[in-house]
Amino acid sequence: MRNMEFKMERTGLLKEGDVLSVTEGKLPDSYYYTLGNAFAMSANYTFRERLKSTEGTVLEIKETPKGFFVTVAFDE
Repeated sequence: MRNMEFKMERTGLLKEGDVLSVTEGKLPDSYYYTLGNAFAMSANYTFRERLKSTEGTVLEIKETPKGFFVTVAFDE
């Protein structure tokens, strides 16, 4: 199991237990991931940290002073 955190701008789009697809984007030196239909975005990851799964399960949604964060579990 691999857990990743995604930043979400609006609440109410997801709930715990949702199974969502993830799309990989490429930058010149790293990769980033978009959750579902652009519900949330990940940080940038190096080639060695690249995600192998194409879908994950929402474990937790939390609100912080910096915004909403979604923790997603992937089978890796």
